[in-house]
Amino acid sequence: MAHLDSEVKEECLREDLKFYFMNPCEKFRARQQIPWKLCLQILKIVMVTTQLVRFGLSNQLVVAFKEENAAAFKHLFLKGYSGTDEDDYSCSVYTQEDAYESIFFAINQYHRLRNISLGTLGYGESEGNRIGLKVCKQHYKKGTMFPSNETLNIDSDIKIDCIHLDLQALSQSSQDWKNSSFFSLEFYRLLQVEISFQLKGIDLQTIHSRELPDCYVFQNTITFDNNAHSGKIKIYFDSDANIEECKDLTISGSIQKNTQYVLVFDAFVIVICLASLILCTRSIVLALRLRKRFLNFFLEKYKRQVCDADQWEFVNGWYVLVITSDLMTVIGSVLKMEIKAKNLTNYNLCSILLGTSTLFVWVGVIRYLGYFQAYNVLILTMQASLPKVLRFCACAGMIYLGYTFCGWIVLGPYHNKFQNLNTVAECLFSLVNGDDMYATFAHIQQKSLLVWLFSRLYLYSFISLFIYMILSLFIALITDSYDTIKKYQQNGFPVTDLQEFLKESSSKEKCQKESSAFLSRVCCLRSAGGKSAVLTATEMALSKGDRGWTAPQNCQKHAVKLQIISRSDDHLILVN
Repeated sequence: MAHLDSEVKEECLREDLKFYFMNPCEKFRARQQIPWKLCLQILKIVMVTTQLVRFGLSNQLVVAFKEENAAAFKHLFLKGYSGTDEDDYSCSVYTQEDAYESIFFAINQYHRLRNISLGTLGYGESEGNRIGLKVCKQHYKKGTMFPSNETLNIDSDIKIDCIHLDLQALSQSSQDWKNSSFFSLEFYRLLQVEISFQLKGIDLQTIHSRELPDCYVFQNTITFDNNAHSGKIKIYFDSDANIEECKDLTISGSIQKNTQYVLVFDAFVIVICLASLILCTRSIVLALRLRKRFLNFFLEKYKRQVCDADQWEFVNGWYVLVITSDLMTVIGSVLKMEIKAKNLTNYNLCSILLGTSTLFVWVGVIRYLGYFQAYNVLILTMQASLPKVLRFCACAGMIYLGYTFCGWIVLGPYHNKFQNLNTVAECLFSLVNGDDMYATFAHIQQKSLLVWLFSRLYLYSFISLFIYMILSLFIALITDSYDTIKKYQQNGFPVTDLQEFLKESSSKEKCQKESSAFLSRVCCLRSAGGKSAVLTATEMALSKGDRGWTAPQNCQKHAVKLQIISRSDDHLILVN
């Protein structure tokens, strides 16, 4: 009896394992179970993509408004701005007169803003709820310098002086504040001058897309950098735009109604993602329970542990991807609803969450394409090559970092692409892909013959090593994995313990089907009047026991009763 219970448990486990590893179509054919997760994923793809497109169009308006205002501010407040930044700074001056004129020009433009600006701008409140601009200068505390005599006496302590110019002070005669001792600059001690002020604006272009407008606060800073004391003062302009809730919005028309529809749509997306999250979490929990059953059964019957590869078969990575995507979509949708209602203004975080979740949703479509052998090659090749590729990249990365540090320290002073570690890494990565090679060679300054020769040796060795050797090996790893997968698809994949266990179930089912089909032929051969039928023993697949020939158990359970009236080594004669 215990043996029969063990066989029943084993057969139930096989059936559950077979059903778990079926695709949605096979599950529907096996048990007529509707693939709810599949239908829900298809609906979710449509909903999430639609939501992302709508939010992307809205976010483009926000980014465009910020960038256009930043460009307008540079033209308004920087004297002689050409429209194109010089490297990482906006423009530069080379004489004391130009420095004074640039500082006074920015202050005067701030005072005349309402009369000259084309945008919907107004003055904002700075520190201490005061409207105006703040001018600060940093300089060494004291010192004397005589370059002709090569003498210098500097106190390295830095002193910061600030002055606040409100609209009332600016409305007076400009000579009053220009002649102030504050603006008497000693350039050999001066480190930098910083002008900061706030402006407010309203983005009216969102009205055309039937959305409520946003109110912005621009924190602008103009920095005159003289830290190098090289005779060149670099002028930096930085504009930090923050979205704030508008205090009083009165807009007639259909904008409010359209906002409600969008909020309802976002709420429906949240419901869909929560349903997908629950179903996928449930599937993972059931899979872990099934894994535990299989591990316990395998340990009891075969007295050994299941290999790690078979254990990981129960952890469906696609479900983990879907759950991650659903969580990000839910959080992003909540933020989007708050942004739409003008309670939050964090567009960047919301766009990252929604964009990444949509990426995961579309990557998850590969799972369903993987049910077809022609499309499954990509997934299998990525799975097979990923461990080897990661190990290879770890080794190649050490060489890459070595070239990065070497290029930065040696070529940094002579080449603009090697001035910091970030740009060096980007430059070398572009060289690996064959981009911008000639420009990288040509831009090296030939002031030092030794550095010029080193740069040639450095670049030639890096390009030869990474393009001809490392990149070729990288491609060879993936090609080798692809060839292996193609051979497996033709000759069969290696059989694991789990697959062998399921294979036994398939063999038993095939045998049972053959026995059932043969028994039907036996039944058809018997005559209505009790005629006998002669059949070969090999065709019946009977088993020979101690007491002679006995029918299989499946045959004994059949409704037709058979009697053995004669037996020989080759034939049995059966009658009804």
